Amino acid sequence: MAGSLRKKGTSTVVWVLMGFLLLGLGGFGIENFSGGGSSELGRVGSAKITPDEYVRAMRNQLSTISAQTGQNVTMEQARALGITTQVEQQLLTGATLQNAADNLGVSIGDATIARQMAAIPRFQGPDGKFDRALYDDFLGREGLNNGEFIETLRDDGARQLVQQAVITGVRAPASMAKQGVAYLRESRDFSWSELTEADLAAPVDLPDQAALESWHKANADRFTSPERRRITYLWLNPEMLPEVALDDAALRQAYEANIDEYQQPERRMVERLVYPTLAEAEAAKARIDSGEATMETLANERGLTLPDLDLGEVSEADLGPAGKAVFALQQPGVVGPLDSNLGPALFSMNAILEPKNISFEEARPDLAAEASADRARRVIADMSSDIEDRLASGESLEDIAKTTDMEVGTIAWAADEQPEQGSIAGYPEFREAAAKVTEQDFPQIAELSDGGIFAIRLDGIDPPALIPYAEVAEKVAADWRANEVRRRLLALADEYGVQDVAQSMPTPPGAVRTPTATANAQQQPPAANTPPTPGTTPAPVPEPAPTTTAAAALQPEWTSEKGIERDGVVEGQPFGLITKAFELTEPGKIETLDTENRVFLIRLDAITPADLSSPELQDMAKNLTENQSRLIALDVFQLYTRAAMAKAGAVLDPAAVQALQLRIQ
Repeated sequence: MAGSLRKKGTSTVVWVLMGFLLLGLGGFGIENFSGGGSSELGRVGSAKITPDEYVRAMRNQLSTISAQTGQNVTMEQARALGITTQVEQQLLTGATLQNAADNLGVSIGDATIARQMAAIPRFQGPDGKFDRALYDDFLGREGLNNGEFIETLRDDGARQLVQQAVITGVRAPASMAKQGVAYLRESRDFSWSELTEADLAAPVDLPDQAALESWHKANADRFTSPERRRITYLWLNPEMLPEVALDDAALRQAYEANIDEYQQPERRMVERLVYPTLAEAEAAKARIDSGEATMETLANERGLTLPDLDLGEVSEADLGPAGKAVFALQQPGVVGPLDSNLGPALFSMNAILEPKNISFEEARPDLAAEASADRARRVIADMSSDIEDRLASGESLEDIAKTTDMEVGTIAWAADEQPEQGSIAGYPEFREAAAKVTEQDFPQIAELSDGGIFAIRLDGIDPPALIPYAEVAEKVAADWRANEVRRRLLALADEYGVQDVAQSMPTPPGAVRTPTATANAQQQPPAANTPPTPGTTPAPVPEPAPTTTAAAALQPEWTSEKGIERDGVVEGQPFGLITKAFELTEPGKIETLDTENRVFLIRLDAITPADLSSPELQDMAKNLTENQSRLIALDVFQLYTRAAMAKAGAVLDPAAVQALQLRIQ
């Protein structure tokens, strides 16, 4: 147990240490600003924030975001994304902890510094141990000396001690997790039945035309055409250009230049774990063979992770002397110890990648298509500047189409409509331009994603308008009928639920059953046809509402679900079934679900509480407690730093910060 705790503690220290290194060491090697680290950008109490620290932190953040997105992030974008504010907050938090450590006299000793340095991966050699040569090389490249680096680690360690003192012992009450698990793992047995038009006592007939016309007017939003922008466009994409004969010699040259895409030997996905001595490697292999260890556990014991061992996709030749043994494996496994350029090693083969052998003749169609597309893009690019000049001189889209390969057309474009196959409206670049163009704009050349170009002119805008009834009569009739079927099904479902529950409740001796809402419904005339959509006023509908006779005659086909939890799924049915089932609290109770233009009856059959004594749920409660504790600890830490910062007084020079940002640009 003690060894386990020590290992866990080391991992935590390394993780937090690297977090501080992200803040404090990310930009070593930059030029000094306004006198470098000796000048002051801000402070919290007695702890300074230097320009160098700001630049290191900012450049580290920018490089991290750039690596994640694959694009360089400018300072303007950083400000828009809130990165600058985040960096400033990181520096102020670090200074707050440093000020607290100074006031408390907190520091860490040389032995702890040595352990932390040995745990930093960039200073570890192939054997996982501290390598002085790597350390000296790092200091030399970054322009540091040993004393400066040690002092930085000492400060970061002191900050870490303060942080740990604030959050250590913060635990969420166990009852919170138990209540959460009890809620999440409670299950329900319920039955459901979907009502359809066939369940209605009488067919739904259409009303007369006057009623349908009233429905059309009362629900105008359903029969209104969208705003349409009348646009004339000029465009050209690679497919519009005439085909040209392709040179086989050029295609073969392209094939040879990219031969690795077509010809590859058999490869393996391999991991390698190197040991200082053959005896240690043999002992590790014996532990794997006995099932005592895996490559991951062996790597972790050396302070490494599986990604540190990964060699990627390799050929037999890439592995040198070890290649034959590794490629002799016909299924994933571990072999070794085998010789490697770093010493005796274990090799884990994780996957077999078949060889590629695509001949020129097989690759020719793809090569030809790519060559044709490249040529077309070059032709279009060459045309662009000439077309742009002609548009700038006032030449119309129609005139340009007469003397070039470009095509002219018109479209009545609406933002929410699905574009036709092959239409220019299928391009996002066109849709973006169409949404912004005004009648005062002059046509300009813009690029399409496939290498094409286009220009547009707005001829006019047709505002939304109610479509005449005669043009949408069939749609109006279908809409009215669907609404009426749904209305009657909802009424039938409500009546059935009231009746069924009332009949299932025993009447106490001597008591007189109170007439139900269903019985009252028999004595009242049917209500006017009210549309289900809030905010609309439908036309009166002459059809009568369903009666209790229909509800009494209804024989639902129930489908039963057993042991369904809150995150469960009923295949092919709306998720609302489960949500509604968990809203019910009385077994035997029936409710109506109206969702996705479908009507369901749902009956609760049983409630099964979560078994909090089961090992699975105890583990779940433990994990939930850990997660809640981390969140509470984070809140406590944030409250502490805010209070400590306010007490000590935080200062950050905005003018100096802005000047640094300009220099970073």
